[in-house]
Amino acid sequence: MKIAISSTGTEIDSEIDQRFGRCNYFLIFDDETNNLEVFPNPSASTPSGSGIEAAKNLAKKGIKVVICGNIGPNAFQVLDAEGIDIIQGAKGIVRKAIENFKEGNYSKASSPNVRTHSGMMGR
Repeated sequence: MKIAISSTGTEIDSEIDQRFGRCNYFLIFDDETNNLEVFPNPSASTPSGSGIEAAKNLAKKGIKVVICGNIGPNAFQVLDAEGIDIIQGAKGIVRKAIENFKEGNYSKASSPNVRTHSGMMGR
């Protein structure tokens, strides 16, 4: 299963980016092969709709779970419609998020945790 984690950098010890749609990278972990893929987020600097575009891009890559800090309603809706589980509120480094996921320490989100356009505030 492929898991995408919003990240500030390209390494497994990079910090989890609290923004979903405007994160710089998604680190994609395949729990069957233990492979880690760096996926630069092409929608990070779009003027609007970054969360929606990021969600669509991840769906095309076959992602089954997204781990992030915050996620808005539009991105949440796209991921949910694609059957992708969303884990929000993650903090720390990507490596720890993967460990927590493997250990079952996360629960699936049932709604977004920020308003639309919240990711623009940190730019």
